[in-house]
Amino acid sequence: MEIRFEKYQGTGNDFIMIDNRHGKIDAYNLPITAMCDRKFGIGADGVIVIELHETVDFNMIYFNPDGSQSFCGNGSRCAVAFAKSLDLISSETTFLSTDGLHEASISNSIVALKMHDVSDVVTHGDAFELNTGSPHYIEFVDDVSTIEIVEQAQKIRYNDTYKDAGINVNFVEQEQSALKIRTYERGVENETLSCGTGVTAAVLANAFKEKKVGTKMSTQVHVEGGELKVEFTSTDNGFEDIYLIGPAKKTFEGTIEI
Repeated sequence: MEIRFEKYQGTGNDFIMIDNRHGKIDAYNLPITAMCDRKFGIGADGVIVIELHETVDFNMIYFNPDGSQSFCGNGSRCAVAFAKSLDLISSETTFLSTDGLHEASISNSIVALKMHDVSDVVTHGDAFELNTGSPHYIEFVDDVSTIEIVEQAQKIRYNDTYKDAGINVNFVEQEQSALKIRTYERGVENETLSCGTGVTAAVLANAFKEKKVGTKMSTQVHVEGGELKVEFTSTDNGFEDIYLIGPAKKTFEGTIEI
């Protein structure tokens, strides 16, 4: 069977996009790992299948390279850009993803994705754990460039606490007016150039650490693949009105025989 695909990237997080509006593809039987292989397949950090939905603009089915499913922030932003190219949406949308309904807007390839509210932040000494659609472990360091990220992250991801369900591990450096972050993603089992849910988790963890409470705030984040921004409101009960904002662009298209 020949399948047409497009590739999109959001700050270096890259995804294989498949249009399944006609329902001819069984998304759950796709050879996800083979497709994501960077030497023998297309190569990607994940596969996204877009399908029609009765009550919202579209349904987004997301797979990690190992075939597991989770919510993906950058993948969702790329899905919005893909949906716009298919004329499924104009400038605003509501769609279904792995963790439920999301709203988003797009203008000149910049996608603002509304995330779910976050109320729970767990502390582990100087580190933090929170769920922004996917679970994240946040550790603040002096210099992210010196981190042996795979080695250090796997000590956390595969310890007795997290080895079964897995967790994404983020190392974060504070700058004067921004954050720098490097992320090891479960399901990819390697460092990625960007992670939207990780960026969001890092910003919220930093606000929690600094005890920032008040009106809407904005934090710029430098990832290995570019720049993202997180806007949010911090309250006594957690974080709300959270938006992950950044570019999402098509890189190429093609077909694959499966």
